[in-house]
Amino acid sequence: MAEFRMPSLGADMEHGKVVEWLVKPGDYVHKGDMVAAVDTDKTVMDIESFEEGVVAEFLVDIGDTVNVGTPIARITATPADQSPAPSEPSPALAAALEPRPAPAVVEPAVASPPSAKHGSHITPPVRHLAHTLGVDVGSVHGSGLNGEVTRADVESAAEGPVGEVPAIPKAKGGPAGERRMRSSPLARRLAVQLGVDLQEVAGTGPEGAITESDVRRTAGAATGKRVEAMASEPPAQTEPATDAAPRRSRKEIGGDKANTLRQAIGSLMSRSKKEIPHYYLANTLDLATAMAWMQLQNQQRPVSSRLVPSALLLKATALAAQETPEMNGFFTRGTFHPSTSVHLGVAVALRHGGLVAPALHDAETLTLDELMDQLRGLVSRARAGRLQRAEMADPTITVTNLGDLGVESVYGVIYPPQVAMVGFGKVLEQPWARNGMLGIRHTVTATLSADHRVSDGLRGGRFLSRIDELLQRPEEL
Repeated sequence: MAEFRMPSLGADMEHGKVVEWLVKPGDYVHKGDMVAAVDTDKTVMDIESFEEGVVAEFLVDIGDTVNVGTPIARITATPADQSPAPSEPSPALAAALEPRPAPAVVEPAVASPPSAKHGSHITPPVRHLAHTLGVDVGSVHGSGLNGEVTRADVESAAEGPVGEVPAIPKAKGGPAGERRMRSSPLARRLAVQLGVDLQEVAGTGPEGAITESDVRRTAGAATGKRVEAMASEPPAQTEPATDAAPRRSRKEIGGDKANTLRQAIGSLMSRSKKEIPHYYLANTLDLATAMAWMQLQNQQRPVSSRLVPSALLLKATALAAQETPEMNGFFTRGTFHPSTSVHLGVAVALRHGGLVAPALHDAETLTLDELMDQLRGLVSRARAGRLQRAEMADPTITVTNLGDLGVESVYGVIYPPQVAMVGFGKVLEQPWARNGMLGIRHTVTATLSADHRVSDGLRGGRFLSRIDELLQRPEEL
């Protein structure tokens, strides 16, 4: 039996709060499957399993905050491992525990691994999509190579009846005998956000399943009743009763989250400035060639897939970082550990204030189109609070771009244990002299904040120059 522990989702994370379980006891999980949503001081992230087996039990309840490394669930190698052994094993039990060629019989109440016929070949992202849409992957016929279940298979299956959630007792502390209703994961998540009790929702889906629209309708009805009740109440006193808890608006709650995030960022940046001997460099990059090439490419593309300058800047940075290992890696325990891949952290501003910097994995290998697609998804998940653990835990170098806000240059603070941060400002049209001729060209100011324990101005200057050189050949990015 293996223990699933609260993972570290960033260099400054000390604890996390479980806000949602994405699996239930008895579910079979593979390595990489999403098992829980965890709220840190920065954002909510989905965390994946590092083990393969059957979820035996949860060790913490939803809403519990625990330190990094604390066991939060147990996963058994096989379903049979969940059955507690009696104090005096019977001969039949002893015989059952002996190795034998035939597979052990799985108890009906426990979900077994997917069969070879259905759902046996499925990647973690597709499996997570199936969970989100309420699709049982074991019943999906794979249309991919060697029977692999594809996104299209899952989406097609989702158009049918909502997947049934087995009736199991609610988490500890709930009323006795209360049981979970049939509903999709999306409906359950929305119910938590809107404060709706699923026990009070009348499902209109197949066989009474609760749908997203059912949850929204119930939430709207509850709001209407509250408004009517408030209208019939006498005017509120100037001074509220001392024993009544003040109501908090969504704005106030969002403000608390922003304050917590700001404190976490401030603590991390203070640590960075104390521990890391920063040095700073800047270079004005000539973007005339890159912008002309991009405009020509965009003339042949639909609006939805047109390139933006940020994509070229990010890709050039990733390629330059791969060629300059002193800028790409981690400094831990007094030693620098260069990374063979470039996991490019991208600073994303959040709606309630603060920012996070999740990673575009293997950014040096992505095409410009792939990079843009992944960047859109990353920003969307960051602002929705649904980032994944790896996206926050392993950026090897971070880029911040404040050009959209009109900022011409930005000197960032390094995210420990990283050793460099790149900043880009606004793309400007400026006078530019070249070969004795003066003209107007597109330019951008690139800055570098780097760790003097790992590199110096010479290596940093070559890094910025390499970004400039790559942008002069945009067709090779």
